[in-house]
Amino acid sequence: MKNTFLSVSLWLLVASVAGHAWAEKADRNKPMNVEADALRYDDLKQVSVFTGNVVLTKGSIIIRGAQLEVRQDPDGYQFGVVTGSESTLAFFRQKRDGLDEFIEGDGVTIEYDGRADTVRFIKKAKLRRFRGATLADEVTGASILYENLSDKFTVDGTPKSATAPAGRVRAMLTPKPDATLPVNGQPTPTLRTTPQLEKAAP
Repeated sequence: MKNTFLSVSLWLLVASVAGHAWAEKADRNKPMNVEADALRYDDLKQVSVFTGNVVLTKGSIIIRGAQLEVRQDPDGYQFGVVTGSESTLAFFRQKRDGLDEFIEGDGVTIEYDGRADTVRFIKKAKLRRFRGATLADEVTGASILYENLSDKFTVDGTPKSATAPAGRVRAMLTPKPDATLPVNGQPTPTLRTTPQLEKAAP
């Protein structure tokens, strides 16, 4: 089936997924592109549903999933839900403003709340932070809530049930490297002049 390319007139309808909250500042003025196998738009409900190999890009932002649903409330706030398939989780990636760092994550479902300015990864949730190309931090759980305004995240495990044990939260957190220390942990040597060489110079 042919890809459906998002036209200029529908850009505002999907801004909930790639709006100012997830993007670095430079991303706000970048064009948004969405490709999918099909698009269904309901003007009365202000809902757009993209299905089939959905790929959204806007500057440094990349979002992928099997389905993307976008809606807007009467106050103009927008909300997006990205759903993965059985074999491939929904995916989100964003460059952090002013840093050579990226936040990326995946889950069976990813929800964006424009009013609260949050991103929630649901079921098989995983959130990663990269410094350049190096993985710095990684957390996994049943649900992860990322609060963009405060740069905080909350991770919840799976509650214990009659048929399954509790699912535990796992985290790998790397200290931020000290710019004054090289990899081996020794202080960076300081170059100094040698008096003997100065005297020997013609």
